[in-house]
Amino acid sequence: MFSWLRMTAIIIVTAFLTRFIPFSAFFQNVNTLVHELAHALAALLLKGSVLHIYLYADQSGVTYTSYTDSWMLIPIALAGYTGSALFSLLLFFLYAKGKARFGLAIVAIAAGVALALFVRNDYGMAWSAGFLALTVLIYFAAPRWLRDFYYLLIAFICLVESIISPFVLLYLAITEPASAGDAAGLSDVTGVPAFVWSALFCFFSLWCAKIATSCLFRRGAGGILISK
Repeated sequence: MFSWLRMTAIIIVTAFLTRFIPFSAFFQNVNTLVHELAHALAALLLKGSVLHIYLYADQSGVTYTSYTDSWMLIPIALAGYTGSALFSLLLFFLYAKGKARFGLAIVAIAAGVALALFVRNDYGMAWSAGFLALTVLIYFAAPRWLRDFYYLLIAFICLVESIISPFVLLYLAITEPASAGDAAGLSDVTGVPAFVWSALFCFFSLWCAKIATSCLFRRGAGGILISK
C-alpha cells in the first residue's frame, strides 16, 4: 500500500511541477512519439507496413499502418499505451542502474529513426529534428549534472504523460466511445466496450509507474543511491 501511495504522491507533485517548467509542452511530445513508435513496431513485427506517423503540437499523434488480417489491429492498438508505459519504466530502470547516458542514447535513436523513416507532417518533422538535435547536444557536450537533469526531466514527463493519457482515453470512452482512439478500435474488433480497454490501459500504466518510482529508492549498480 505504501508503494502505491508513494507513487501517487510522486505523480501528483511531478505533474504539478512539470507544468511550470518552460517549454514543458515540447517535451510532452516524447511520450507521443514513443506511443506512435510502439504502434509502428507492432505493425512491423506482424509483417505489416508503416505508412507514416503524424505528430501534432497539442501532443496528439496518429500512426497509419497497413496489415493483412483484421485481428492484427488488436496487438497494434494495444502497443501504444502499453509501449509508452513500459518505456517510462525503462528510463527509470536505467537511471537506477547508473545507465542514464545509455538511456539518453535510446531516446535520441528513437527520435532519429522516427524522423528518418516514419514522421512525415511538417510539425512532426520539425519537432523530431529539434528534439534530436537538442538531445545529441546534451549527450555529447553537457556536463553530467545537466545531462542527468535533462534525462530525468524526460523520464518524469514520460511517466506523467503515460498515466494521464490513458485516463483521458477512459473519459472519452465513457462520454464519447467512438472518439476513444485505440480503445474504440479495439472495441470494434473484439466487441469489448471501449471503457474496458481504457481501464486496462489505466491499470497497466499505474502498475508500470509503481515499479518505475520504486526504482528511485534503490541503489543502482552504477553507484547512484537514493535512500529508502
